[in-house]
Amino acid sequence: MTRTLAAALTPLTDNGATLDDTAVEPYLSFLAQGGVDGILACGTTGEGILLSRAERERLLELMTAGPLPVIAHCGAQSTADTVALAEHAAGLRVAGVAVIAPPYFMLDEVELLAHFTAAARACAPTPFYAYELERASGYSIPVAVVERLRETVDNLAGMKVSDAPFAKVSPYLLEGLDVLIGAEALIGEGLAAGAGGAVSGLASAFPEVVVSAVRSGDSTIAGELRATVERFPRHAALKTVVGARSVPFREDVRPPLRQLTDAERRTLLEAVPL
Repeated sequence: MTRTLAAALTPLTDNGATLDDTAVEPYLSFLAQGGVDGILACGTTGEGILLSRAERERLLELMTAGPLPVIAHCGAQSTADTVALAEHAAGLRVAGVAVIAPPYFMLDEVELLAHFTAAARACAPTPFYAYELERASGYSIPVAVVERLRETVDNLAGMKVSDAPFAKVSPYLLEGLDVLIGAEALIGEGLAAGAGGAVSGLASAFPEVVVSAVRSGDSTIAGELRATVERFPRHAALKTVVGARSVPFREDVRPPLRQLTDAERRTLLEAVPL
């Protein structure tokens, strides 16, 4: 059975300096009403890499108290922080833990395998997902590392693969792995090739659009809408849309990300369905 997860936004206030605890519950209710099957917390759309470890732990505690199953993104720059976040997430009984290949240093296969193995063991037996996003990490996870990881740990459940075009996705569609597509335009192609569903940044503001794409196997509309959003600073744009859809959610983002200009905000809200 295919499923749709929203890559959840992180509600912030004080120009992005502070978590907005009060916005979490109504936001998760909005996503649940939109039909998603769960969320990915603290991922790329959730500005996770810009939050402190304490903030990520607090946010995860709030989100796991909500109505939706949570996969916690625990990827961090160091293995130590990644392990600590994974242990904390497992203690909250999340539905899964995801970890991206650490950015900045281009790790070799030995280093990557050791990093993922440490993270997977830290959260075991919680299902573990390797998070492939070449654009963010600066390099891709070799398929050989995924295969070795599956031989090394017992809880590798699957992958979130957010690359494009589809030629970069298809090598990860390994038999027995629950692969979740990140690029909305590729959802239909991914499902046809055996993917288990989607973890979508677009679903953070338009859950019903991505749910429809996953259920129908036709992701044309979702892909076009994502392209429209990408014309603007994405995080602020998605937060603006959520706020415009009657959710008490601020546009604030964590610097160096920026908010929209007045002109951008007007143009965005005229360009998307609300």
